[in-house]
Amino acid sequence: QVQPVESGGGSVQAGGSLRLSCSASGYPYNNKYMGWFRQAPGKEREGVAAIYTGGGSIYYADSVKGRFTIFQDNAKNAVYLQMNSLKPEDTGMYYCAEGGSWIGRPLDRYQYTRWGQGTQVTVSS
Repeated sequence: QVQPVESGGGSVQAGGSLRLSCSASGYPYNNKYMGWFRQAPGKEREGVAAIYTGGGSIYYADSVKGRFTIFQDNAKNAVYLQMNSLKPEDTGMYYCAEGGSWIGRPLDRYQYTRWGQGTQVTVSS
């Protein structure tokens, strides 16, 4: 089964920035919800940001509003997560996921069906 593929994780100091990429090569991602989720050790996987690729509706978790930006590049069939002003509590494995064309709760992980393998983000203080 074709899965999204993430890249762009790494280690930064607090206050730094990273950009994560999610490519959906091999299948169209138009008119679907694409989401970014993260999971810290010992914690539940939580929704960070989501976008409806057919119309641009965007959703953010309160913890990242004003710092993270999700956006798409239709020409590259990709979705990105620009992360600025990173904090140590942003540390975790970040996953890209694909949902359907309609989702009731865009930041709910159970609404998504295809998942990438994840990319690690580590923010040091």
